[in-house]
Amino acid sequence: MAVRKRYWIGFPLAVLAFLLVAWWLVGRIQYRLNVMDVEDYEPRSTLKVSTHELRRAKYPFVDVHNHQWAMPVQDLSKLVREMDSLNMAVMVDLSGFRGKYLEWSQDNITDHYPTRFVLFLNIDFELLDDPGWPDNAIKLLEDGKAQGVRGLKVYKSLGLTDKDNSGKRIAIDDSRLDPIWAKCGQLGLPVLIHSGEPSSFWDPRDKFNERWLELKQEPGRYRSPDKYPTFEEILGEQHRVFRKHPETIFIDAHLGWLGGDLERLGRLLDDLPNVYTELGAVLAELGRQPRNARQWMIRYQDRVLMGKDTYKLEEYYTYFRVLETADEYFDYYRKRHAHWKMYGLDLPDTVLRKVYYRNGLRIIPGLDPTLFPK
Repeated sequence: MAVRKRYWIGFPLAVLAFLLVAWWLVGRIQYRLNVMDVEDYEPRSTLKVSTHELRRAKYPFVDVHNHQWAMPVQDLSKLVREMDSLNMAVMVDLSGFRGKYLEWSQDNITDHYPTRFVLFLNIDFELLDDPGWPDNAIKLLEDGKAQGVRGLKVYKSLGLTDKDNSGKRIAIDDSRLDPIWAKCGQLGLPVLIHSGEPSSFWDPRDKFNERWLELKQEPGRYRSPDKYPTFEEILGEQHRVFRKHPETIFIDAHLGWLGGDLERLGRLLDDLPNVYTELGAVLAELGRQPRNARQWMIRYQDRVLMGKDTYKLEEYYTYFRVLETADEYFDYYRKRHAHWKMYGLDLPDTVLRKVYYRNGLRIIPGLDPTLFPK
């Protein structure tokens, strides 16, 4: 009995000791061979060039792509002070949702800062087979507009994971959704729609994938071909909706995931005058192709809006620097989104004004024009 007891105590200790020794040896070997994980590699540039680290936008701007998840109960005064420091005149909270959450969110805004925040509501598209569809969803839009809602936000789950009552994926261009898009056009509510994700999420997770680090850190973002429609299927569905509803204004989120193919995005905008786009979470695509992106932004200056997505004060500084300066070779704020360096586009003031606020004033109803220069 004593022998068996010593075995059950000694064996795990021996295994633990072996693992510790192995871990130490691996570390020593890596050190001797100068092996380093890409996540740890943070080289400090020795380049000596002019820098302009901006913390405030040159003009007041509308952030058309933001999320404030505690809006019903949030103390907005601190947030407004931060917005003022950035020169953000209006924040569009795309997470208005519906029901009491929407009502309480709108009440908080109306009671405290009615001109500084805008809400877009959200629809549960998985109800499209339930009794009352589409009438209930249409009433949601009508009531929302009466409450002060300024648009509809569509999350990426539509086209990726949303399913109908039969368990079938709901395509973005499913005809059962047509009344929703049409009603938004009738009510003058723009639709900010996020469809798909970076195309690299569908590519093999190998050394050739420029989103390899992101897929390593966030493995759930990989889109296996046996579980999801292809990148091109999703974009095709979205673009067919744009064409089918020319009276509805669509804001194609995240540069339509075509920031790495601006020529194709330009053709889409040329073909569809009801479509706009925004910069949320994809600034890095422009910052790595400054000459091409500058020409593109000048050409499509009437169709692009400022957007950030996840709210974090200091991350806006990189937006200002890319859009406003001619700085070279500086870091993006999130390594897994861009292991490459940024370059400033040095956009003309006429373009900055449109991207920052004039395009938003034109297509988002009810914004207070006195917050912006004439």
